[in-house]
Amino acid sequence: MTKLPHALLVLAGLFSTVAFAQTTMPALPKLSAWAARYTLNPNLPTLWIVGASAVRNGHDTGNDGQWGWGNPIASFFDRSRINVVNFALGGTSTRTYQSMGLWDHALADMKPGDYLLIQFGSNDSSPVNDKARARGTLKGNGEETQEIDNLLTKKHEIVHTFGWYVRKYITDARAKGAVCEIVLSPDPKNSWKDGKVVRSTTFPAWDEAAAKQENALYVDSGALIADKFDAAGQDKVTREYYPEHETEHTDWEGAILNARCIVEGIKGLDHCELANYLLPNPPDDLPLPSGKAR
Repeated sequence: MTKLPHALLVLAGLFSTVAFAQTTMPALPKLSAWAARYTLNPNLPTLWIVGASAVRNGHDTGNDGQWGWGNPIASFFDRSRINVVNFALGGTSTRTYQSMGLWDHALADMKPGDYLLIQFGSNDSSPVNDKARARGTLKGNGEETQEIDNLLTKKHEIVHTFGWYVRKYITDARAKGAVCEIVLSPDPKNSWKDGKVVRSTTFPAWDEAAAKQENALYVDSGALIADKFDAAGQDKVTREYYPEHETEHTDWEGAILNARCIVEGIKGLDHCELANYLLPNPPDDLPLPSGKAR
């Protein structure tokens, strides 16, 4: 019986190990029917946008007149030079966006030179453990954890702080070669007191601390939007930027206003390469996507 040289035996073992590793790689979780579908030009960098319903509402078709800013913001970028993927999903928190597998899907397609926009907070104050959504996170930006037997998923889970999850998005994206991660504070709601829109202070503080800790960029987009709301006044904001009887989700004009504020924030950042992909002369008017409902 002919013996193989030692070097060939080593190579055979390596190939066997690689083949085994490839066949035992875990499959990506099946996405929710509500998750976005997208196509990418592999020759271009990609801007990944992750968040909840303020970014992408429902199936992103304008049902009930509600739109997230992740749709119109694509029109501010030169899409012959960059892919823009609005991969947000309504109802998610920093925690459930990851536990539902959406983040794994984004990471699987993320490549060196890509960019990331992160905006959460509207759902992170929900209960940590209940039978309805079990999506809340712990307060702050620390390393505190809480072990639970999830009443909804029936799985044991370690829940972290809001800031911990934000930091994980940043470090995960950076490990895939992303060159710029931008954390956005939550959008304000159509809620007013003494003629001024009510502003959140807790989540923006945690967002800013998490971004600073990981040397990422931070835009207080919630404050930029609130400034525009205050200037416009409650009556105009309610009439023009929100569907009737809605206080949380914007209509198409409100989504455009929010997108413009975020673009303004990106332009104001120092050393932000993503700004290089913005159109020098973005359209003044953005019509509704063809066939969609206002």
